[in-house]
Amino acid sequence: MLAFKVKPAPQQVGNARIEVLGEALRDEVNLAVWQRQLPEHLAAFAGALLAQGEPLAESLSIELADPQAEPNLHGLLSGYSDLPGQAAFLADVAWLVRAYACLLDARRIGLRLRALDGAMCPRFHVDHVPLRLITSYAGPGSQWLREGALSRQHLGGPQAQPDEQAVVEQIGCGHVALVKGERWIGNEGRGLVHRSPALPAGERRLLLTLDWLA
Repeated sequence: MLAFKVKPAPQQVGNARIEVLGEALRDEVNLAVWQRQLPEHLAAFAGALLAQGEPLAESLSIELADPQAEPNLHGLLSGYSDLPGQAAFLADVAWLVRAYACLLDARRIGLRLRALDGAMCPRFHVDHVPLRLITSYAGPGSQWLREGALSRQHLGGPQAQPDEQAVVEQIGCGHVALVKGERWIGNEGRGLVHRSPALPAGERRLLLTLDWLA
């Protein structure tokens, strides 16, 4: 008889050292979180940006000659150049783009920066991407479940609710998460189950995501 090797349940890892992001490249890991303390000047800028009360949904497709090249963020938040801290905020975004590109040897990255007034994806789901970087500069981070807390057949639908005894985990504000999706080779059926957090009335969230396009 042929023996079939059963894959262990996906693992999630996190700590305060940036090196933890490299754990996302391991087959058995579908979430790696760098639990960084968001610098005060970045938090202040994010708060000031959201306090403008304006809609914000900006995106860029970034082409890189090599993964260590300085990314061209021209046009990003150009309407807020007079807001104190804008240059430092863009420098931090550029640093994250370079780190992400180097980790994946990426040549093209999709960037999205959005101000959210509510849960963008309120139901538990998986991403149909290889590996997505997610970080909240203001407001709560994404919520996620450990394997087995919810039947995958219900994902994305109204029945996508965890078991009563399941613990809903949450990524902290400022933390940088690498979320492995269904299109990572060998990760089919093992993408991280997660959702956007609900926001209290009057609260907003500043969310940055990076996607590996090529």
